[in-house]
This record gives sequence, C-alpha cells and structure tokens, in this order.
Amino acid sequence: MLRSRTVPRRGWNIEFVMWVFTRISGAALLIIGAIGMVAALLMGARMQMDLASLMRWSFFPNSSHVVNSNIPDVNLGWISLFWRIMETLIIVFGVSHGFNGLRVVFEDYIKSAVIRKVLRVVILALWIVVMIVALFIVYTS
Repeated sequence: MLRSRTVPRRGWNIEFVMWVFTRISGAALLIIGAIGMVAALLMGARMQMDLASLMRWSFFPNSSHVVNSNIPDVNLGWISLFWRIMETLIIVFGVSHGFNGLRVVFEDYIKSAVIRKVLRVVILALWIVVMIVALFIVYTS
C-alpha cells in the first residue's frame, strides 16, 4: 500500500535541495545532449555517421562508438578535451540524477526509518563506486 510522505520543513533543507537538483540535472542532461549533437554535426558527423551513431556519440562520447563509422581517423578531433568534459558532465549529472531518483522511490515505499537510513548509506556508497568506475573508464579509454 502506498503511503503519502510527510511534508518536508519549509526553507532550505536536504529534501528541497535534492528536489531542485533533480530538476536542474534533468535539464542539464538535455542541454548537454543538444550541445553534443550540435558539436558533432559541426565537426562533420552528418557526413560521417548515421543518426544512431550520432545519438550514441552525443550522449556518451566514446571513441569506440564511432570506430565502425566512416570517420577516417577517430583520434583527430573526436577524442579531445571538449568531449572528455562533455562525457564527465553527462556521467556526473546522469548518475547523480538516477541515484537521487532511486533514493526517492525507496523512501516512498520503505516505512521503517532505520531501513531508510541504511538504504541511504548503501545508495551513497553505490553512487561513489559507480562514479569512480565511470570516471576511471572515461579518463583511461
């Protein structure tokens, strides 16, 4: 049975900050994706990639996504500081947005305060591990 959550205190508290973060990170992911698509198109992707490769590249710019396309040399232009920053932003906003959503869903359905606190710690630990692994992959590939 779904129970309604208690109304958070007014003012700046963790629930309000996370609510605002969820809205900002969702909008940021859309903006970063649009910037990635425009940048890829300006770099000549419309002549070198199909739409599926362009979308894949825009939302997770990794050189292995364009290896099988018609790009003559993937390392020229496509592996740059710009794309590393874009990939880092997507990972930070996407992982944080997703784990915050998971926290909200758990808190909606878990009645016990002790279990909710334990799950918060588990979610925080998972968030840290996923963030470290994802950023390690970005900067070593």
